[in-house]
Order: sequence, then C-alpha cells, then structure tokens
Amino acid sequence: MKKQNLIEKYKLPTEIRYCKKCTISNQRPRITFDEHGVCSACNYAEYKRSKVDWERREQELIELCNRYRKGNGEYDVIVPCSGGKDGSFVAHQLKYKYGMNPLAVTWAPLRPTDIGRRNLDAFIDSGFDNIFGKPNGKVTRRLANLSLLHMGDPFQPFIYGQTNFPLHIAVKYGVSLIMYGENGEVEYGGDMKNAFRPDRDIQDHDSHYFSGLPPEFWTEHGISEADLMPFMAPKYEDIVKNKTQIHFMGYYKFWDPQENFYYCSEHTGFTPNTERSEGTYSKYASLDDRIDGFHYYLGYIKFGIGRTTSDTAHEIRDGKITREEGIALVQRYDGEFPKKHLVEFLEYCDITEEQLTEVIDSWRSDHIWEQVDGVWQLKKPVWKAD
Repeated sequence: MKKQNLIEKYKLPTEIRYCKKCTISNQRPRITFDEHGVCSACNYAEYKRSKVDWERREQELIELCNRYRKGNGEYDVIVPCSGGKDGSFVAHQLKYKYGMNPLAVTWAPLRPTDIGRRNLDAFIDSGFDNIFGKPNGKVTRRLANLSLLHMGDPFQPFIYGQTNFPLHIAVKYGVSLIMYGENGEVEYGGDMKNAFRPDRDIQDHDSHYFSGLPPEFWTEHGISEADLMPFMAPKYEDIVKNKTQIHFMGYYKFWDPQENFYYCSEHTGFTPNTERSEGTYSKYASLDDRIDGFHYYLGYIKFGIGRTTSDTAHEIRDGKITREEGIALVQRYDGEFPKKHLVEFLEYCDITEEQLTEVIDSWRSDHIWEQVDGVWQLKKPVWKAD
C-alpha cells in the first residue's frame, strides 16, 4: 500500500514538541502552542477556570432556553446522545433543570457493545424520547472498508452519520436548536474559531460530505448517491429554512467529563465498564462500539497520539491528575493494540490481518516513527521529551 504523506495531508510540523502543561504534542491537527510552549487546549482550560463568569453563562443558557421553549408539547431541542455520560448529562440538565422538552437522537454504532446498549436503554428509561438511526448495514460495512483502506480510519461512516443525522431530525421535526456537549476543537486542542462563542456557524455543515477524498471516489467504488444519503447533511437551504442553530453545553456549563460520569451514574442509570478500555486506563468513556479501539489506534499511528494521551491531557487540564502521572499512564497504555475484537473487526471491514498491517504501516510517518531491532517505536515519546 502506498505510503501516506501525513505532513502534507494534515499540515503537521516536522519537529515534535509537547505541551509544557499536559501530554499532548503539536502533532494533533490544528492545535497551536503559545510562546511558552503551552497548547491551545490548556490555555482554554485556564481561561475557563479563571476568567469565565459561570453564573452569567448560566443566565445566557436560561435565556436561550426561553427563546426556544415552545410550551405546546412539541420538542424544543435536539440532543445528540448515545446514552453515554456526556449526551445524557446535556439532555438531563435541559429537561429536569431548565424545563426543556428534548428529543435525544442516536446514530447507531458500527458494532454495538452490550454495555453501550444497556446505557442507552437506561437513559431512555430515565425519562427521554429517543430516535435511533441505523443505516443500511451492507453500505456501512463497505464505507468502513473503503475508509480504512484509503483514509486510515474505519470510523468515518459513523462520524459522518453522527454529525449529520441530528440535522436531518431537526429539519424533519421543525426543531431549530441542537445542543451538543463539549466543543471538541477547543476542549481537546484544535481550531479555536468558536472558542469564545456558544454556537458554531451552520455554514460549517454546508457540503459536509466525505472529506479527504474527492466525491467521485465513492461512486467509482460502487457507492451510489442513494447509498450515501443517510450519511450526508440535509440540503443547506432546508437547514437555513429551519433556522437551525448548533450550540455547545460546554460554553454554558463548566465541562468536566469525570463529573458528567458521576452525574449520570446518579440520574440516568449510566454504568461504567467492568474493565478498562484497550489503549487507555478509563472505564467510562466511548463504550458504545466494539471496534472503536481501531479508530483510536490508527490515530496513534498517524500522530503518535493515542487514547491515553487524549484522556490524560484532559484530566491534567481538569486537575484530576498531575502531568507526571499522565506521562506514566501514557507510557504504560498508549498505543496498546486493540486485540480483543480483532477477529470481528477484520470480518466487519472485510480485510485480512496482513492487509491491516499494510494499512497501519502506510500511515507511519518517518518524522514520528523509527524501527529499532525490527520493532516500531516513537522517535520522541513524551517521557523522553523533557
């Protein structure tokens, strides 16, 4: 398989640097570092702690709810929610604290886990209406296969559907407000365009198709326009006509994933896994899909940033652990191969283990990886960077 040029594709710096406060590196696409070597996500976390008037932000939320609350039994707000800690927190707060009538919208995992389904059922049983979107399984598997082979990420069909299905439901039901949890770009490090505002430009969703590959790629591989329709955004004019607004609860309420976990354990019946997730140390995040470990693992291959790095970086910013503790966790768990569901993953994506190895190696960039005695190693891991 052809070697990928990640530096050109993702505009990555060739010199690897790590944030002075957390465990993230400058290889995360769109992240920026200040003159003190501190990443944009850490600076945003400090801004949240020291400069935001959260009482004022809550008043803004109340005013927003008052504008969109219909009071006639119709749905007031769409909440994208899998039954996990974050979406469940948003929906429960909006309904039981702020008097909104939310409709929870769920896009089906590629290969759902038992615990993920139990948590979704528990969330619904705690007092919510839910619409569950599950697209054509044959088409989804083909998209996952193509996305893995050509984009290095089998999760692309899930990501597109997860992004666009709430827009379809909003337009269909005439609900103008969509409330997400955190703005991942600012919380984890990325484009800071919307860091200091509650919403996101709806224009960002215009033509939100399968980025990274030209449109004709999919039809050339036998994917028809009808096949793609569930994964694509509604017509832009329909989104505008509906006066659709996308807001983030993380703007209005101090966003803390661990506290969301405690909240949902008490209020929506959420339960963590009995064992840690492969590639990290946590038991309560991203529990819905049996093959999501490969999404995180391929991110580790591409950028040297695995699931543990993302988890520790956020928990350092939240004051849950120290940077030294985070580095130790990264050294222990980051880059762990997700072998638990390997056979099912290979079958689902219709590839062999040898093909998977070729895909993985095609995404290793020479500025991140080197072979030592025949074993691939990071050239500059965080525990050797200081």
